[in-house]
Amino acid sequence: MNLSVFLMLLLIISTFTGLTTEAAIKCLQEHGKSYYANTLAGCIAVVLSIAAGAAYTVLVGAEISARMGVYLIALVFLSWLAAMVGYDKVVQTIAQIKGKSQEEES
Repeated sequence: MNLSVFLMLLLIISTFTGLTTEAAIKCLQEHGKSYYANTLAGCIAVVLSIAAGAAYTVLVGAEISARMGVYLIALVFLSWLAAMVGYDKVVQTIAQIKGKSQEEES
């Protein structure tokens, strides 16, 4: 997995998290259940990112290595974070960190 694939998975998970959360909220409202929107969105993001990471690993036939483990853990965490604060903020922060690290290498 490289950074572009990682960011694409993060974008897909972020999009599906919003859609799935809205669907879950409508179902909960129909049944008169109470819920915490942020907690629900965070849990959905974690489940979707674990599923996407597993699907990517199986479909690409990737080996589970330390690098892949770091990518998958980061995917789970950043998906949860994107559900809490928004995808744009997370990508902006990643771009800033990546830009600073490239400047330091030069």
